[in-house]
Amino acid sequence: MYKASRFSPLTSNIRHTVITLPTPINISTWWNFGSLLGICLASQILSGLILSLHFTAHTDLSFYVVIQSFGDVYYNWWFRALHANGASFFFIGLYLHIARGLYYGSYVFKEVWSIGVVILLLVMASAFLGYVLPWGQMSFWGATVITSLFSALPVVGGDVVVWLWGGFSVDNATLTRFFGLHFVLPFIVAGLVGLHLFFLHDQGSSNPLGVSSDFNKVVFHHYYVLKDLVGACFFIGPLLGLVYFNPWLLGDPENFIEGNPLVTPHHIQPEWYFLFAYAILRAVPNKLGGVVALAAAVLVLFYMPVSPKTSVKGLSFYPWGKILFFSLIGVFFLLTWAGSKPVEEPYVVISQVLSFLYFSYFALIGPITRIQDKLL
Repeated sequence: MYKASRFSPLTSNIRHTVITLPTPINISTWWNFGSLLGICLASQILSGLILSLHFTAHTDLSFYVVIQSFGDVYYNWWFRALHANGASFFFIGLYLHIARGLYYGSYVFKEVWSIGVVILLLVMASAFLGYVLPWGQMSFWGATVITSLFSALPVVGGDVVVWLWGGFSVDNATLTRFFGLHFVLPFIVAGLVGLHLFFLHDQGSSNPLGVSSDFNKVVFHHYYVLKDLVGACFFIGPLLGLVYFNPWLLGDPENFIEGNPLVTPHHIQPEWYFLFAYAILRAVPNKLGGVVALAAAVLVLFYMPVSPKTSVKGLSFYPWGKILFFSLIGVFFLLTWAGSKPVEEPYVVISQVLSFLYFSYFALIGPITRIQDKLL
């Protein structure tokens, strides 16, 4: 006789996701960043909801509401510092998660990887929109510069910019729609994260060896739940240390000045996590070419699932591939440094060389690993 399950369908799905999920026995600490990013997303959504209760999206009020709420709203300073620094830690986790995927060949799972890249794009958009909301000097001019890039689009560029601004300059209509989009996008990201996990659990996780682990798995709980909790402690500890002891370390001093359309900052630059793409944008003298290069810096990740396949997933057994990969990491840091410098020599030439090397990785990694396959 059929015995009914004591778990409802919803409970069974949750149980399979966090308790009985078969997981490769040999995955390392680099696989912790998925759960850490989930914690970051939850933290950003909750702290953002609380901050939104005391925010007014108006060019005459936003800057002063943010300043006033520090002293007048109980623990608002803590939530603001957590939200601002949480964004930086979110991007640290994202970049490390992507680097792990590139190194260990996780991009062979096309659906998982493609949805992950879409999540990255939406998180970048949400971070940019949120950076504009305090209406400081760098917020205002950052919004002006980045939205003006759409004017480079042929034929429709000017109309797109006017539509984004809600007028003929960055003003109150722009701030209002940026606030609305910044509020909605994290929930779309959360939905895509659910889809990301669905395909991940359907196709299975990769592992450091890049071989099939179907016959060598353990249940997720308690082996990896405890491992993720330890990772969360090491991740949350530095974040709280930054919040309590130096909350504005990663911020720009210009943003403590109210946005003024009549005074241009000496050096306009985005937050540190966008600097690599900003350096690539500035490396191209042509405006449209710079916009294309900027978009390609992230969209190139969509190419990886269709790049030439290797005998073994990942780069663990490809010495030349390892050299290329760690060169890419070095180029990423150098681009971040170059993006923080003024638009003058020698930084422009350095950015151009580094941009070429950045895109060269994606063009060369497939052929080089295939050559190693043939040699071996």
